[in-house]
Amino acid sequence: MSTHDPSGPQPEGGGQPSFDKQPPTPGGGTPDGEPPRPAPSGAPGEGPGAYQGSYGGPTPGQNPYGGQPYDQPPSGHGPDSAPYGTPSGGPVPGMPPIGTWPKRIIARLIDYVLMQAIGVLVIGPFVDLSTREGTTEAFWLGCAVYLVYEALMLSRDGQTLGKKAVKIRVAMLIDGNSPTQSAAWTRAAVFILPAVLCCAALWWVIDGLFGVVDKPYRQCLHDKAAKTVVVTTEI
Repeated sequence: MSTHDPSGPQPEGGGQPSFDKQPPTPGGGTPDGEPPRPAPSGAPGEGPGAYQGSYGGPTPGQNPYGGQPYDQPPSGHGPDSAPYGTPSGGPVPGMPPIGTWPKRIIARLIDYVLMQAIGVLVIGPFVDLSTREGTTEAFWLGCAVYLVYEALMLSRDGQTLGKKAVKIRVAMLIDGNSPTQSAAWTRAAVFILPAVLCCAALWWVIDGLFGVVDKPYRQCLHDKAAKTVVVTTEI
């Protein structure tokens, strides 16, 4: 009859301890003392720090302003321009040059003449050219058409026919996308309504001069109201 006690100490080199009683590996059970790694959760790109869309920041390599991509340094800054930035002070990488005043004025004239021509054609049969009766109504109608025309065109792709002709476009300052519906209607209304309610020439001069002295985006009052900026484009 054997007198060996299995619960007693094992002789050196004899027997094998059970696996559930092996001493823990230093460092929490991982090789070389490394801390345990948490299991991955969710698909790639998920998590609190993951990119959540293009609004407020472009997709890498994509420039909503048009022209060179965001991963290249901006070009076309004039000596009087401060570094580009969002309304909160952050940078807007890859922003193209601001639209020049000759181009902006020509674009306005093209659009204005087109819309006033529509007003004259509609009111023309009722206008007495000898007394100029009906010309005021033609102007008002032209301005109403201009308001709707500009708001719809800008919300579509940021360009009216006049802006397409001179290769400039209206963009949201914060991200370069085409104006939203509210921004497009706000921009058009601030440009047109004061001119209709007061005196067109005086309001448009004040509005335009404000953009001349504004730095660094050269925003007129209608741009300030809508948070937009006019930039050059290749199309």
